[in-house]
Amino acid sequence: MTDDQRLALQALSQDLTRIALGRYRNQPKMATRFTEEAKKRLMELPRIKFYDQILSSLNSPLERSAEDILMYSTLIRNRA
Repeated sequence: MTDDQRLALQALSQDLTRIALGRYRNQPKMATRFTEEAKKRLMELPRIKFYDQILSSLNSPLERSAEDILMYSTLIRNRA
């Protein structure tokens, strides 16, 4: 893994954490902003293991998806 990929994974992990916090705190503007950023970061990276699941969680408005997004954030952080 290159340094650029590692940096992108760390940034994606932070964006996912912020999305989860925004959804838990009922701050849709914040969650929407970082969802856009996370989608951009996903496109920058080569296909990662949980790509489809992350994308479906980002597109889901349910509160349950916040827990899933937080889990993916931790998994990506551990990978980086």
